[in-house]
Amino acid sequence: MAKNLFSGLFKRKDKEDGGDGPEEPSVPTQEAEPPEPSEPEVPLASEPPEEPETPPAPEPAAEEPAPAPEPAQAEPEPAPKKEGWFSRLARGLSKSSSRLSDGVAAIFTQRTLDQETLDELEELLITADLGVKAAERITDALAQDKFDKEISDEEVRAALAAEVADTLKPLEKPLAPDPDRKPHVILMVGVNGSGKTTTIGKLARKFKDEGRSVMLAAGDTFRAAAIEQLAAWGERSGAPVIARDVGADAAGLAFDALKQAQATGTDVLIIDTAGRLQNKTALMDELAKIVRVLKKIDDTAPHDVALVLDATVGQNAVSQAQAFSDIAGVTGLVMTKLDGTARGGVLVALADKFALPIHFIGVGESVDDLQPFEADSFARALAGVGAAAV
Repeated sequence: MAKNLFSGLFKRKDKEDGGDGPEEPSVPTQEAEPPEPSEPEVPLASEPPEEPETPPAPEPAAEEPAPAPEPAQAEPEPAPKKEGWFSRLARGLSKSSSRLSDGVAAIFTQRTLDQETLDELEELLITADLGVKAAERITDALAQDKFDKEISDEEVRAALAAEVADTLKPLEKPLAPDPDRKPHVILMVGVNGSGKTTTIGKLARKFKDEGRSVMLAAGDTFRAAAIEQLAAWGERSGAPVIARDVGADAAGLAFDALKQAQATGTDVLIIDTAGRLQNKTALMDELAKIVRVLKKIDDTAPHDVALVLDATVGQNAVSQAQAFSDIAGVTGLVMTKLDGTARGGVLVALADKFALPIHFIGVGESVDDLQPFEADSFARALAGVGAAAV
């Protein structure tokens, strides 16, 4: 009863104050407390979304091209370009060198130098296309110093390199145009497929790089491809090309080219010729006609007759050199494709038989892979004795 009395009093008092008092404050206070934690939601909810926008972190990311110095990583590319001529030559002659080195190692592993090993070595050298004379000289030299003694394959290869260098050293002769002759006429001869037209293009580029003016004559009038190929090389090297239609008279073209080169004061005139097979008499006669026609204008022309030989033909290069020397009076050799064969030793056989100057050797397709001949480098690369001096 007392309890009801007090509660009635309170109810009346609440109504006078304006409504259900104690119950509502108690409920709001319980409800007001949860909203208060939600108060951070209102201000903070609007601010955080703006923060991802403010971080111009993407903008620094766009500035991350700063690691663009990574092109500096492309600098390692010049490294291969630093490869010297001897390294390229040794790589190019690796097939020939391996054939000789492997054969020598097989013969001379822990063996005494006796007649049997000398005979085996001589046979190896002959089959490697060095020729009979060179094979005899090398085996004779070894027999003198090392007969009946133990000998290593390194010693044999060193003796081989020394003999090859001695044979070839007198034949080093760069193809250098005479500045007192304008133009200096170079007649390029060789069979189809020897790399003759490509060699002409490379020579034109070399002479232009040396500051000489060059003119090319597309004298291989039998093949449209040869004319087009020479025209392409002329564009690359900036050398004018005198050309005619397929089937035109090659001697007449050579005559016109020489006249024009004289009129323009050109330093060097290089004349391409058809790939004459040495067993085709008619074609060789036409080559002789070109030489006669040139002499009508300049009795000293051609000043060089360079025979381009393909090393992959081996001993057949010897018969080619004989035929072209008889017809055109070859004055020097260019040996190409040494990188594609194990018969690089044929250069020694050619030297023994003809003693013709060796102007250039080629071990690849690029302009830099055609280089003036150096006997010591060639001998070391052929024998596989490394860069040590012979």
